[in-house]
Amino acid sequence: MVKVTPALFNVVTDASNETLITNSYETFTSVSTLLLDLSEDLNGKHRDIALAIHQLSELGVLLTTKLLDREAPCSG
Repeated sequence: MVKVTPALFNVVTDASNETLITNSYETFTSVSTLLLDLSEDLNGKHRDIALAIHQLSELGVLLTTKLLDREAPCSG
């Protein structure tokens, strides 16, 4: 018997590029914020690891921001 585990998250197949990029941006931003909050409670090596992951998530924010600007530039 094979046990099927349902997916916790799903992305609709017809989501627009703008929607996908915007949600990616918001996810990276949330992760960055959570990691900074977490790092406040950590010391030593664990804090260093949390801050390193934060830096990677910030890179994700920058990349998705650049992509969002290219795909759906704000006029204003």
